Amino acid sequence: MPFICGRRGYYVPLLADILTIPREKHKTSIMAEAVANVARRVNATVEEEKDTLDLSNCKLISFPDGVFRVLHCVAEKIHMVTLADNEIKGLTGKFFKTFTQLRELDLHNNAIMRLPDVVAELEHLTSINLANNKLSVFPERLTDIQSLERINLEGNAITDIPVEKLQAMPVLKCLNLKSNPLDNNLLTAIQQFPQTFEIQTTTDN
Repeated sequence: MPFICGRRGYYVPLLADILTIPREKHKTSIMAEAVANVARRVNATVEEEKDTLDLSNCKLISFPDGVFRVLHCVAEKIHMVTLADNEIKGLTGKFFKTFTQLRELDLHNNAIMRLPDVVAELEHLTSINLANNKLSVFPERLTDIQSLERINLEGNAITDIPVEKLQAMPVLKCLNLKSNPLDNNLLTAIQQFPQTFEIQTTTDN
């Protein structure tokens, strides 16, 4: 298996299967550029000892296994991961068990349909952005994260939310549900119950 190498020996496997770039001959240079882009960003995180990992707009359809191997020694120092503007359909439990110290997770503009239950183990997470994905059910395990302050679910297909569990979240400040087909009865109920946090819906406009 070929590798893209950083100047200090870090690498990312060239895994064409994780990219949305077709593998026709005339697309080879485009695919190589996309993989090199991932490698540069991962290597920069390691070499510059950053607390962020930005793999947004990298044509990913899943989180690359090779990145786990590169970052295994520094994963606990990473506090923010951005995977926005890709075509990721889901994240495995391995992702959440690797980046245990996350404070912010940006997954907007992907194709995510659900989150694994292990997301609840992100005990330091304060913000998650899942806007413009393909969620039809509220990811209820998010309500188990006691540190969570902001949840962005704008532009999904959610019709219902676990109101009581959300009210029990100790530090939740904002829940964005704009552009979701929320049930009318739910919208009425939201307006009536005592709000300890802000709920944004399309009717707020």
